[in-house]
Amino acid sequence: MDESGFEPDLVRALVREQHPDLADLELRAVAGGWDNQLWRLGPELAVRMPRSERAPDLLRTERKWLPVLAGRLPLPTPVPVRAGEPSARFEHTWTIARWVEGEPADRTPITRADSAETLAGFLEALHRPAPADAPANPARGVPLAELPHDLDDWLAVIADHANAGAAREILEKAVAAPVWPGAPLWLHGDLHPANVVVREGRLAGVVDFGELCAGDPATDLAAAWVLLPAGTASRFFEAYGHADDATVARARGWAVWRALALISIGRNGRLGLPGGKPTWEPAGYATLERVLAAN
Repeated sequence: MDESGFEPDLVRALVREQHPDLADLELRAVAGGWDNQLWRLGPELAVRMPRSERAPDLLRTERKWLPVLAGRLPLPTPVPVRAGEPSARFEHTWTIARWVEGEPADRTPITRADSAETLAGFLEALHRPAPADAPANPARGVPLAELPHDLDDWLAVIADHANAGAAREILEKAVAAPVWPGAPLWLHGDLHPANVVVREGRLAGVVDFGELCAGDPATDLAAAWVLLPAGTASRFFEAYGHADDATVARARGWAVWRALALISIGRNGRLGLPGGKPTWEPAGYATLERVLAAN
């Protein structure tokens, strides 16, 4: 797997070879992406090229399930429209999907308070009982206590932070809260600032459904603090309408977990891919501030 990225000649050759009707559209690289490198293809499409070991499986999950769900979702999503097959030129699968217009929220944060209702409406539409063959994910939609590592490992990244103790308390309450008692629900599974797009301060689209899975909605509900402006979480939960106290407690724990992951990845990177993500560390600290302010 090429961790440094792909040359445009390769991407153009793959499109011409497998989807010749699209070969004359303008192709240009787009900043961002980690498991997959993103290319804009004409005005309405994007090419996603896997660049980590796990990325092909993420693309297959998205390609199988997002078209099933997208019709009921009230925000634009990158619905796959073509599959790229492994070939002598490139040995992994790849995808052509709908382009979702906007700037990633790790670079242009959501500032409009009415995005609370927008996000709530999106998750209310997504969070429906999933079929028995829906994908499971060992790190999403499960009790926090089942995740690898212990609280000390998670909190090491903010060991010197003044609010490390308060973050630990939220995590402990989340671990101790009653587990999700209902049927597994469809989850996006990876709602963080780089996976949503913004226009004019508003939430305008949700991307990267590779972690799509079934489980406890608290994983996604953490987005009330991960994505939304400070002070709007209560507005979000009022609009969402059916999260009890235990679910909110678990969601706050997931928000702290996400904040720690953003901070760590922002500094150090992950998966052996080059460098960190400079925009992710401040997004992680902003998440931490918002969830602690709600304590």
